[in-house]
Amino acid sequence: MTRGRADVNPKKRLITWIIVLVFCCGCFYAYTRSRGSSALEYGSKSLRKFGSSYWRGDEDNTDTSTKHEEDADDGFIPKSFPVCDDRHSEIIPCLDRNLIYQTRLKLDLSVMEHYERHCPLPEKRYNCLIPPPPGYRVPIKWPKSRDQIWKANIPHTHLATEKSDQNWMVVKGDKVIFPGGGTHFHYGADKYLASMANMLNFPKNSMNNEGNVRTVFDAGCGVASFGGYLLAYDILTMSLAPNDVHENQIQFALERGIPAYLGVLGTKRLPYPSRSFELAHCSRCRIDWLQRNGILLLELDRILRPGGYFAYSSPEAYAQDEEDLRIFRAMSAFVERMCWKIAVKRDQTVIWVKPLTNDCYMQREPGTQPPMCRSDDDPDLVWGVPMEACITPYSNQVHRSKGSALAPWPARLTTPPPRLADLGYSDDMFIKDTELWQRRVEHYWTVFGQNLESDTFRNVMDMKANLGSFAAALSNKEVWVMNVVPEDGPNTLKIVYDRGLLGSVHNWCESYSTYPRTYDLIHAWTVFSDIERRGCSIVDLLLEMDRILRPKGYIIYNDKRSIAEVIKKYLGALHWESVAISDSQLVEQDEDDVVFIIQKKMWLTSESLKDSE
Repeated sequence: MTRGRADVNPKKRLITWIIVLVFCCGCFYAYTRSRGSSALEYGSKSLRKFGSSYWRGDEDNTDTSTKHEEDADDGFIPKSFPVCDDRHSEIIPCLDRNLIYQTRLKLDLSVMEHYERHCPLPEKRYNCLIPPPPGYRVPIKWPKSRDQIWKANIPHTHLATEKSDQNWMVVKGDKVIFPGGGTHFHYGADKYLASMANMLNFPKNSMNNEGNVRTVFDAGCGVASFGGYLLAYDILTMSLAPNDVHENQIQFALERGIPAYLGVLGTKRLPYPSRSFELAHCSRCRIDWLQRNGILLLELDRILRPGGYFAYSSPEAYAQDEEDLRIFRAMSAFVERMCWKIAVKRDQTVIWVKPLTNDCYMQREPGTQPPMCRSDDDPDLVWGVPMEACITPYSNQVHRSKGSALAPWPARLTTPPPRLADLGYSDDMFIKDTELWQRRVEHYWTVFGQNLESDTFRNVMDMKANLGSFAAALSNKEVWVMNVVPEDGPNTLKIVYDRGLLGSVHNWCESYSTYPRTYDLIHAWTVFSDIERRGCSIVDLLLEMDRILRPKGYIIYNDKRSIAEVIKKYLGALHWESVAISDSQLVEQDEDDVVFIIQKKMWLTSESLKDSE
């Protein structure tokens, strides 16, 4: 029988196989069309080709931009975007470990390169809507959210088990409760903070030190209870952690309404300017501070203000075994050569303080390690810039002033900071910008009308913050603002920090380093015009904004009327709806500009609906 089948006409056999293959492809096509909730689409141009292809075709690789004029010309506007696979409900495109595996990047794991940003090529970007997890609910409002969230919104409870002895979080019914514990403060961040303030002899055991401590950096922050409890002292904390084995810790922080950012002390500078923080903190953050000639300690030194503190709670600071003692002695010797001094050491914590002037640096013996940075090194240039194992000296102004010369909080918010001169800006320009954005925000709120309640917003992003005046105008509301400064514009982020605010540098041609569904309000002032000028995809930016915006969250678009008209055509496909539109002439801008308020609708996949029933 076998020998007889081998004699069949090869041509007939080939035709049979072709028929079978076509039939299978047709069945697969029909299946994927009917299962829109599991579709996965990549690339900007592929929006024009909603068919059986989930990948951008080779013919698209020659042009990766999608400009709004092209959409207007060819008249193509999708009725709907495909919905990403449920497994992508927490996708962070530039921090996607699957991308690293697929592209076979050769990364040095010992220096955390695999936790740094690696973005997909334009033709491999997700071009689908990120679905919420099954049973997703509108987040609990601040301030209750500091202590509890809906379990369904972040359905990962392994940290509750793994850190059960440290009181990070506890699962209770349909909620996750945060008792305020941490790896080194099992009995609560409030007691830990009071003890730290007492160690530093701050008045009234208050961590804000009469307004002189306003911005804090927490490395390896866990679920950010340290930063969450500092908010009661009028202190903003940039809580930082990578997308590692505790992969949802930053997602929990943001769901709680606590400022946080996905990042790592690896090989690149942190996306913050020099002299940004009064205090840096590490509570058993599992960072090898002595690696690569102390480069990570030197990065902390770069972002700390003159007279800034580094609070280090770790076994090396108190344990008596030989290895811990060796590490602490080596670390102490290294920071002494950096001109840090021990401010206080008690129990399980040591706090070092950075010098106020350049005097100590100038008195070091020639050849002392680590070296001073080159005179042409710009400590505020951070986007994609490798860390340097060197000490950043102070400017002449800081040296003469014996410190940053910043006003205490809250006066700091509206007092022109000395570093304005670095940008060629005058005090008068700063004051006028602050007043202008106060009027603009008042106009925004008028346009919102009846849509707003006092707790509508908690997590706010300003996509193009400039001097931070939009955030300053919100200072009387229970919100915090992530002030984003584009990497190709004026380096104004240092002014944002000098006002006592938080932010990061970013390139909006790429995805932002945060989880889906993390912001209640996104402010987009002239961002789309910038994207269009750079030749990047407006559609990609819309999809990215949808990714990071919470269901029922809002967008304030303040830009050209022509681009607003294009965005309107995509509202249905994005499940967005227009709330209001107003001429920008009322807020002192070009006559072609408009203020356009948009709300993201709540939508669920079929799986989510099953879980919520």
